[in-house]
Amino acid sequence: MQTNFTLAQLADPDVARSERILRNCVHCGFCTATCPTYLLLGDELDSPRGRIYMIKDMMEKGRPADKLTVKHIDRCLSCLSCMTTCPSGVDYMHLVDHARAHIEKTYKRPLADRVMRSFLARVLPNPSLMRPSLAAAAFAKPLGGIFKRLPGGERIAALLELAMFPSSPEKWDTAPLGNVRKGRVSLLTGCAQSVLQPAINQAAARVLTRHGIEVVSAKGEGCCGGLVHHIGREDDAHRYARNNIDAWIAEMDRGGLDAIVVTTSGCGTTIKDYGEMFGEDRDYAAKARRISTIAKDITEYLATLTLDQPARKTGQTVAYHSACSMQHGQKIKDPPKRLLAQMGFKVKDVPEAHICCGSAGVYNILQPQIARRLRARKVANIEKTKPEIIAAGNIGCIAQIGHGTALPIVHTVELIDWAQGGPVPAALSDAGFEDRPASPVQGEQPSSEAALA
Repeated sequence: MQTNFTLAQLADPDVARSERILRNCVHCGFCTATCPTYLLLGDELDSPRGRIYMIKDMMEKGRPADKLTVKHIDRCLSCLSCMTTCPSGVDYMHLVDHARAHIEKTYKRPLADRVMRSFLARVLPNPSLMRPSLAAAAFAKPLGGIFKRLPGGERIAALLELAMFPSSPEKWDTAPLGNVRKGRVSLLTGCAQSVLQPAINQAAARVLTRHGIEVVSAKGEGCCGGLVHHIGREDDAHRYARNNIDAWIAEMDRGGLDAIVVTTSGCGTTIKDYGEMFGEDRDYAAKARRISTIAKDITEYLATLTLDQPARKTGQTVAYHSACSMQHGQKIKDPPKRLLAQMGFKVKDVPEAHICCGSAGVYNILQPQIARRLRARKVANIEKTKPEIIAAGNIGCIAQIGHGTALPIVHTVELIDWAQGGPVPAALSDAGFEDRPASPVQGEQPSSEAALA
């Protein structure tokens, strides 16, 4: 794609990077075939190619964002499916991130939109605020139908629909079983997941310590910055990221770390991008690269270990939902399925697996109509596989899909932990799965489509 930026514009590192990205686009349109919003809406401006043209025009002219551009950029899920499809290697992720930051600085949104975005940006990354807010929203859940009928109330209704009572703060054992340490990792506590489902990290810690890995939580770490980053609040995202970088560097220097283990794939994608995010920052560039280099999804890290065999009979049919941030953002596709197969589960691939479920951070709150349509499409494809259980590696997807089906949905690591003798995950217990005492299973061979892939 031909560009016409001035030398003065290109002196800005963000503009220079966006210009390089734009020049890679050859307008081929392959991205339209896998873009969820284009598939649903059929509007070229709701495709990556259409958005790229709008971003180019806005950036080249150095103009403030206008209402039309904001409308179509806001509809982008940042699912990154287009990047997996693109034959030219267009770095759409960083381009749209730059566009959102520009929108945040130059466009004045309607009051209701500003209030909702400010609320989400303030509350969701802060467990101390999210916990009471979530409890209040859970109590107000019956009012969702009323808000849905009120002008401008659909986002509040979507927020109430997703609300659930917060869980107790997470705690986990840190010492490896048998006191023979084979490795040391920092497990991201994060923000939303620690309030919504702390059992995920507890399961991860049990699996890790069971295999001789010491598990610590770096003092002071918190939100990865992803939630605010993807709504254009660049300064807030950098503040959260710097906080984490400082915490992890201190932990690395104090006791050494083999990995920073992340159980939320959306956070993992963000943390692995810290090196790029701070590439022009003289104070943080090197430190950010150190962090990005050792950040691992829990399944990515477990795939490097020799795992114990299942301690209880499994064999249940599991539909594996690969979060966009997992398959497109981190390019992790087979390890989660292979681990589940190794634990004896019958793993089913989901049709249209590359299409987003509609969660996408806070997208299901800010764009509820599109998100509901994508959820219905995802659930229909999952249910085609006739599973007993759904597994996923991202809390947003778990919450989004879970509100659209009666099938139990749990984190991948919870199933691994359960198979190895850990407690039955709450979603399985609620669905009637028994928590039978653990006993070694001999002679069982895991069966899985994934294992044969």
